[in-house]
Amino acid sequence: MIFAHLFGFLFTNVPPPSLPIIPWEKASVFQIPSDPDPQVQGIVDEYLQILARQGLSTEKQGIWIQSDWAILADNQGKIPAPAASLTKIATTIASLDKWGLNHRFSTKIYRQGEINNGILQGNLIVEYGGDPLFVWEEAIVLGSKLQQLGINKIEGNLIVVGNWQMNYEENPLKSGELLKQALNEKKWSGIIKKQYEAMKNKPLPPNIQIEGIVAKTDGVPNNTSLLLTHQSLTLREILRLMNVYSNNKIAESLAQQMGGGAKVANIASKIANVSPEEILLHNGSGLGVDNRISPRAVCRMLMSLETTLQNTDINIGDLFPVAGVDKKGTVEYRNIPLGIPLKTGTLSVVSALAGVISTSQRNHVYFAVINYGSDIEDLRKKQDVLLGNLEQHWRFKPLLPTKSIDISFGDIQRN
Repeated sequence: MIFAHLFGFLFTNVPPPSLPIIPWEKASVFQIPSDPDPQVQGIVDEYLQILARQGLSTEKQGIWIQSDWAILADNQGKIPAPAASLTKIATTIASLDKWGLNHRFSTKIYRQGEINNGILQGNLIVEYGGDPLFVWEEAIVLGSKLQQLGINKIEGNLIVVGNWQMNYEENPLKSGELLKQALNEKKWSGIIKKQYEAMKNKPLPPNIQIEGIVAKTDGVPNNTSLLLTHQSLTLREILRLMNVYSNNKIAESLAQQMGGGAKVANIASKIANVSPEEILLHNGSGLGVDNRISPRAVCRMLMSLETTLQNTDINIGDLFPVAGVDKKGTVEYRNIPLGIPLKTGTLSVVSALAGVISTSQRNHVYFAVINYGSDIEDLRKKQDVLLGNLEQHWRFKPLLPTKSIDISFGDIQRN
């Protein structure tokens, strides 16, 4: 009876419920223009002519502008070119694919020996867990927690396990020495004191004396007990700081954990659905002219990132600097229209810029500009003017971060 009630109109003369009829050409999917925009190409052509009058070859200037539905401007857009720190867009994509937005890297601390009257009669062992942002503040809260656990002195050594890194120092033993210094306030330098004073929720400064040396091993030794686990910032926060400051050390640390630049390129090209020949990477940071990406591939990567973020509570502005919002980093002195999430890139003869423009007419528009020339500052100014001219053509809508951009180091709650 239920079946007959629901589907009876298919087999009787009873007319089905009336629904509004929408002409196909007025359906919402067709409301976003899918046709080219000659005026945009004209703005780009004028930009290229200005560069040509300065003696720059237009064949070495890569530009690609597109919406979800149309290619709006192209100059050498499919040709891979040294993209500098636009490489970090690929590193961002690959990192999210491997770990996810809310992943935290774990640093584990073990003891080897017993604790008696505040003295660890043995070694303190620190196991590297991939945190690319273990800095002074993180070490300070780690030391403060160790003292809360009753450790004031370590009779043995400080042993670091694996490729331990602190303050972007790639040598594990040197990083171990930095940690040893951070754990003892009496050994603090001026910079450590400055970082401590800037912490929002300062713990008591640690005073842990380590009598032994710093040593390294590849695996956690036997006869150890886990004391605590220190968690990093979330990957979202790490990626935003990496992109805002274009931090090469963070990018390379993440890339190496994924298998290197070639692996990052492979992951990014698959997710962005672009030919592997348009993303050719040797590292995750963009240092060196061997990292080559086509402007089209850059735009496709930005598009795929937005697709990835569709079912989350953040947008692309939570992963990249946003013009007019971030007062520090690579966009600090740029004259870029408000509310554009973007990524800059710079080498000695390369100035690159890519991002997402939210418009009233075309929804989101993706752009990538890879300029080749020696006057980097002048190229940056001309890129800003180009975006200003596009703003006069479209009505821009700021695409602002949904999360706070104020990211704090040294949160004792992460111990």
